[in-house]
Amino acid sequence: MDERLPEIPGYSVHSRLGKGGMAEVYLATQESLHRKVAVKVLLNANDEAFSKRFIREGHIVASLHHPTIITIHDIDRLADGRYYLAMEFVGGGDLARHKGEVFEPRRALEIVRQIATGLAVVHEQGLIHRDIKPANILFRSDGTVVITDFGIAKALEMDSELTGLGIAVGSPAYSSPEQTQCQPLDIRTDIYSLGVILLEMLIGTNPFRGASYTQTVMNHVQMPPPSLPAHISPYKALLERMLAKDPNQRFADCRALLQALDELDQPERLDEPDQPSEVELESTRFAPALIDAAPPQAEPARRRSPDRRLALWALGSLLLIGAASGTGLYLQQQLKLAELLARGEQRLAEGQLVEPAQDNAEYFFNRALQLDEASAEARQGLQRVAAARIAGYRQLAEQRIAEEHLLEPEDDSAVFYYRQILRLAPGHAQALAGLNQVALLYAGMSEDAYAKGDYDLARAYIKHGLEARPDSPELLELRDQHEQRPRSGQAPRPSAAPPPPAAEQPPASAEPTESNAFKRLWNSIF
Repeated sequence: MDERLPEIPGYSVHSRLGKGGMAEVYLATQESLHRKVAVKVLLNANDEAFSKRFIREGHIVASLHHPTIITIHDIDRLADGRYYLAMEFVGGGDLARHKGEVFEPRRALEIVRQIATGLAVVHEQGLIHRDIKPANILFRSDGTVVITDFGIAKALEMDSELTGLGIAVGSPAYSSPEQTQCQPLDIRTDIYSLGVILLEMLIGTNPFRGASYTQTVMNHVQMPPPSLPAHISPYKALLERMLAKDPNQRFADCRALLQALDELDQPERLDEPDQPSEVELESTRFAPALIDAAPPQAEPARRRSPDRRLALWALGSLLLIGAASGTGLYLQQQLKLAELLARGEQRLAEGQLVEPAQDNAEYFFNRALQLDEASAEARQGLQRVAAARIAGYRQLAEQRIAEEHLLEPEDDSAVFYYRQILRLAPGHAQALAGLNQVALLYAGMSEDAYAKGDYDLARAYIKHGLEARPDSPELLELRDQHEQRPRSGQAPRPSAAPPPPAAEQPPASAEPTESNAFKRLWNSIF
């Protein structure tokens, strides 16, 4: 957990935002312009090939000017030889933070439209992104979309050195079939990845993600897109084209995709023409009789009486047919509702809460609620699904605390799981208490760092703790007192004090001070 902040001339570095395999990103202030920026710093200065690729990323993005593409402010090198990119800070989080959510279709299509608009600019510059995934889709505070991380973007006319060696690049869960098989790529690979994102937003899960890398690859190559619930079935044709296994069957480019999205925006395209009901069909059968039954005004009274009886007979028949039809539809609806509730209960008992797609407890209970908005059983089922998910997140959070994964990885840490609980149940007392525990752990580690005279590390721990619990009184007090801390460290030990006897020395295999302090604080909390 020794997370020292780098010194970058001209920038005040505040905290680390994230870390990948080759680089990490920090939140900083560009002092000359007093603006918040995100600074991406390489982890290693010795990999010359990756350094060149890193610089090329900066040049690629700097050449693209569009609101949906991240803005590069600066490219330079640290004193230790590592390169960095200073770029626009986008504070609304990324799409990956919404994992498991089902988006309202209009919102999902608007996000896809913005991404496709930006990708059209990228593609028209002769580039492909090759790593379109939720973590690379950011949101500004106003909800607009920003595409980031062009680290493996490549010019179309150049073969990838990695693909040429048979090494797949990109994120497997969102990679096109040709990308997972290390085949030549074109702009249609980005359209496939965008199709996976759209599908995940509409149904709440990525059905291509398997239990292993190999299974994920095979799913992209072989598995067709899943069937869609009725309320989003109008998007089936769009998804089938975006997710076609054969690139030739996809949209030729993002402009064609945008045109298809425009057509979906027309209300008449989203709703199928109303089909006549059985009652309406029956009434059509009797319409000629009713028309014929209308007596001409000139006819004598003796002709009107039988015609009136015929009209009344026809009307009575319609009412009887309508009543019978309505009863049949009601019974059919109740049978379907019972089936959905039973399947929801079964998946809940099996622990299939939100996966696999369209075969989980939440899906069936939602279907039941769509069929009958007043169904108490469906609402109670969804409440029990949420309770089970919360219990699972709590268990994972406690495991990550025990493993000292407090903030990292960003999607598999204690803070991440506590926030998932709060997303399901805002104000959840135990989740808030868990975030407070994380804050206290960081406060303890900060005090240990002060005791060793490492003020930069202490400040970093304070900042990380405030990421977990911004209102932590302990951390806020430490932050306010940071500058007043004496730089000479703790009072020196009396010189006359003898060293501890050999029996009291810690064994050679003892853990570092931070780890021991962590465990002491952990034991005191629990």
